[in-house]
Amino acid sequence: MKYINYPIIMIAAALMIFCNKQKEGIDKAADATQGVLESRKDQVEDNAESAKDRAEANSDLEKARIEANKESAKAQLDADIRKTEAEAEAAKAKVDAENR
Repeated sequence: MKYINYPIIMIAAALMIFCNKQKEGIDKAADATQGVLESRKDQVEDNAESAKDRAEANSDLEKARIEANKESAKAQLDADIRKTEAEAEAAKAKVDAENR
């Protein structure tokens, strides 16, 4: 009976070693896949941050354009007001000159 148990134990040990090798292979493959996925995740994060920075820069540029357009429009309106006032003064002066 002793001799029968020895081969069974040897077969069981060989199966355990074989199973452990398979598990190690599975773990290595899973670790490699996780590494690739983590790398992609980092890349997505970097791309998102870059996009945010570009959007913020574009937003700042757009705000500057809006402010410049506002100031330009205000300056044009101020010039139109002064022109209208000058035309009114000229018309008044003309009326005064004609009535003298």
